[in-house]
Amino acid sequence: MSGFNHQKYRPMPTFKLADRQWPDADLSHAPIWCSVDLRDGNQALIEPMSVEQKLEMFSSLVELGFKQIEIGFPSASQTEFEFCRRLIDEGRIPSDVTIQVLVQARKHLIDKTYEALSGVTKAIIHVYNSTSIVQREKVFKLDKEGIIEIAEQGAKWVMEGAAGYPHTEWQFQYSPESFTGTEVDFAVTVCNHVINIWQPTIEQPCIINLPATVETNTPNVFADQIEYASRHLSQRDAVKLSVHTHNDRGCAVAASEMALLAGADRIEGTILGNGERTGNMDIITLAMNLYSQGIDPELDLGNIEQHLEVFERCTQLPRHPRHPWVGDLVYTAFSGSHQDAIKKCLAIQQDDQPWDIAYLPIDPADLGRDYEAVIRVNSQSGKGGIAYLLEREFGVKLPRWLQIKFSQVVQRVTDQSGREVSAELLYELLWQHFGSLPSYQITSYNIKNADEQTAIDALLKIHDEPLAIQATGGGALEALCLALSHSLSCEINIKQYHEHALQSAASAEAICYVEAEIDGASHIGIGRSQDVMGAGFQALIAAVAHHATAIA
Repeated sequence: MSGFNHQKYRPMPTFKLADRQWPDADLSHAPIWCSVDLRDGNQALIEPMSVEQKLEMFSSLVELGFKQIEIGFPSASQTEFEFCRRLIDEGRIPSDVTIQVLVQARKHLIDKTYEALSGVTKAIIHVYNSTSIVQREKVFKLDKEGIIEIAEQGAKWVMEGAAGYPHTEWQFQYSPESFTGTEVDFAVTVCNHVINIWQPTIEQPCIINLPATVETNTPNVFADQIEYASRHLSQRDAVKLSVHTHNDRGCAVAASEMALLAGADRIEGTILGNGERTGNMDIITLAMNLYSQGIDPELDLGNIEQHLEVFERCTQLPRHPRHPWVGDLVYTAFSGSHQDAIKKCLAIQQDDQPWDIAYLPIDPADLGRDYEAVIRVNSQSGKGGIAYLLEREFGVKLPRWLQIKFSQVVQRVTDQSGREVSAELLYELLWQHFGSLPSYQITSYNIKNADEQTAIDALLKIHDEPLAIQATGGGALEALCLALSHSLSCEINIKQYHEHALQSAASAEAICYVEAEIDGASHIGIGRSQDVMGAGFQALIAAVAHHATAIA
């Protein structure tokens, strides 16, 4: 019998702020970013990173533009302590970057943390203790006063420890762990006790970090909690209000965005959302969300791929192909209607205009992507995608009437194979189905114009047998059409004709497309040559050849 039983759970208490203001707010600038990849992300790995891997990731985070980086829990293990020391002793911390370390509100751990940071130019000491109802009642078995006492004592120990290292620029940060499982007014009360001890100033602010250690409710509830806290924290102008959201309900990014609307100044998160359980807030997603709205994310994401390779290698965690903004397939369209819309929009997009392309909220090139992966063809694709690939890769601009016919050919191929079709295979299929056949070739021709008439005298080779043809018409192609009709004893009429110069950098040739009605049946031929006339002749001969093959 299944143990799946919703009745063992109860709704989490909600917090409703009656006069909330955040729904009417707008995002206008990037938050203060703090990467916690090297602490929270590292704690979530089956095989935690080595010191060398952490050094590599730290360098990558610096290159991305992070100015605050939580490097770990140096009092927790020798590896964490050694990493902290190497950053300092080897001069790896840029002058504009502040490292942050986490420590519980316990005296010996705080002392060990300051020992690890000895000689650092500046650092954030992040102290925490749990305040949630379940932790109070079932883990610590303390009342509210007991929790406040732990927080106050931790804040005092942090101040005392900093006094022993007067040459370092210290900033203090406090987190009521499991904030979302704590009564919001009590969480604010605990924070205010800590603020009262630290006495921050506008010039030397402290950080109050409110973590959704476990995401227990919808993002709007979290936003109400943050707005309440922002209104009721003491010395608010001397406090940087930070949030640290987890993704248990899949809403960490939304919760952080709403928290910014509600008054948060700072965001803690990780690259690609790595972290405990379902992960942390994904900084790349939130930063790109801002970027797509014309807001500078203040992170250098233009070369994100090289950094993602570092993160994937160090964490041994692959990114999902549909990951927002940086997944391998997020800018790829297989659907025919999507491809058609993208193709049409790209054709008229101007460099000096705001980006406005259907199905592409940003220009993939901004993240170092080329356009090769934007449109790809499989059994779900349509004529627009096929035409786009042929034009982009080979300079071939199929007229609409040929797009329709050729898409049917491609559909049959993809239905049979069930696989994606490359641009190279599309090009091969195009010539295979509509190009000239070895059994029908025009080997030479002579054109004479007189009295608005064109006479053609040509030599064909059909199944290796020579055939001389001649006729006069209103133009060269019409004359060839009449000559072929007479010599092959069939009626040939041109229904559609299109020509253009090939735009491939490797060729200055012309290409022609002809749809001819031959004895009542429609056939398409394409040809290419150094001149338009020769290309048109080849296209008509190809159509005739395909007709002959069909009736043979």
